[in-house]
Amino acid sequence: MSNKKIEDVEMRAVDGDLGGEKDPFLGKSSSPVRGRRDAPGWSAVVEKLDHSPGASILAYCLSSISMTVVNKYVVSGSAWNLNFFYLAVQSLVCTLAILIFRQTGIIKNLAPFDPVKAKKWFPISLLLVGMIYTGAKALQFLSVPVYTIFKNLTIIVIAYGEVLWFGGSVTPLTLLSFGLMVMSSVIAAWADIQAAIDGVGHSTETSAALATLNAGYAWMGMNVVCTSSYVLGMRKVIKKMNFKDYDTMFYNNLLTIPVLVVCSLLVEDWSSDNLARNFPIETRNKLMVGMVYSGLAAIFISYCSAWCIRVTSSTTYSMVGALNKLPIAVSGLVFFDAPITFGSVTAIIVGFISGLVFAWAKVRQKAQEAGLLPTTNKPTMSASAQSNRDANS
Repeated sequence: MSNKKIEDVEMRAVDGDLGGEKDPFLGKSSSPVRGRRDAPGWSAVVEKLDHSPGASILAYCLSSISMTVVNKYVVSGSAWNLNFFYLAVQSLVCTLAILIFRQTGIIKNLAPFDPVKAKKWFPISLLLVGMIYTGAKALQFLSVPVYTIFKNLTIIVIAYGEVLWFGGSVTPLTLLSFGLMVMSSVIAAWADIQAAIDGVGHSTETSAALATLNAGYAWMGMNVVCTSSYVLGMRKVIKKMNFKDYDTMFYNNLLTIPVLVVCSLLVEDWSSDNLARNFPIETRNKLMVGMVYSGLAAIFISYCSAWCIRVTSSTTYSMVGALNKLPIAVSGLVFFDAPITFGSVTAIIVGFISGLVFAWAKVRQKAQEAGLLPTTNKPTMSASAQSNRDANS
């Protein structure tokens, strides 16, 4: 949903933890293929790819990048105003895909629906609605590079939320990464505003461009708050519910469908004229395909992340999650009308370095719990460790 799936996975990527659960997709590796005598060549190719670190890393990067690009494409139309409907379609597609995979045996460890658990989980789903809606609105008004850079601020809020509520800790190297994240966000905002004033990369006049940026920053700020609340709240509840990764994904998507549908019917314009503006004939089919793909991408990212950890290591996966920020930001420059200036490029580079520093800080802190700062309530868990165990994030 929106970028929720990417965020869920990447927040766990920096800690190298996927919740200790092996992805059920991976349990079906290549053994059925080896039994096929009619295609030994194809079996060898599948076997080789299944154990290829390069292929797994590439698949994870491509799935997350494509998710961001598709989301930006859908919501970037000048007349687009059906975000609740878009998110409802994403949730519906993902829910149906999970049920089909369970029915066919691809997903084997999905527990049956429990109304009691659903009732307890519903408040978390409401926080999720706030997170994905504000994220979609922010992505609608901001460029992909700026959106990606500002998402790093969520990591800071979550880390200190865990210090206060879960006894987390923050090391000097982590603090350095936080400083770089803030710096990259300031540079990105300055570059974006300056580009709007100079008319670089903006087809509208300066006042309208600045108004668009201000709206984007406001939605981005709300998204940081909503995302942090969702992650911290989910972490508090998820252990009590004894949910596995696909249970969390299933309940999240299923419970948000009615909320998103009701919100769409109440606040969005469903007149024929507005539908025609949102789905122009020349791009209607592409928009529909993008909506469906964005729902399926949740499962693709979950599969690729588990595949990457299986054939490489949690440390490699952590670094890939940090490195992936750069191609996601660059994709916004390539596929959309994002201003390419010295400031925007500098912001991307600083944000990229901050991700690397943060990933390395988490790897070191996980390897040896030492040198903790006095910001620790009790040295039992690293900051952001196990903050989000939702695989579909």
